[in-house]
Amino acid sequence: MISHSFHPDAETELVEATLFYESRVEGLGRLYAAEVDRIISFLREYPDAGTLVRPDTRRALVDRFPYAVVYQHRHGAILVLAVAHLSRRPGYWRRRK
Repeated sequence: MISHSFHPDAETELVEATLFYESRVEGLGRLYAAEVDRIISFLREYPDAGTLVRPDTRRALVDRFPYAVVYQHRHGAILVLAVAHLSRRPGYWRRRK
């Protein structure tokens, strides 16, 4: 399994969404974070599984939540560029490296 890291803004997005869901229903934030973690674990095993959104960038949908993990597979590792809500500001993460 290859390693992974988060762009600092992607990590902030994950934390903020987790706190939002947890504030709505107890345990929902943990469920959201677990789903994101599950998809990242899957991508670490199958890094080319996501859908290409740019020549060097892929996206994988998060089950049960309207989010996608946007990432790049480079130098034998996964870089998570964004944990993006599917209905808000499409492509806002494009300048992240």
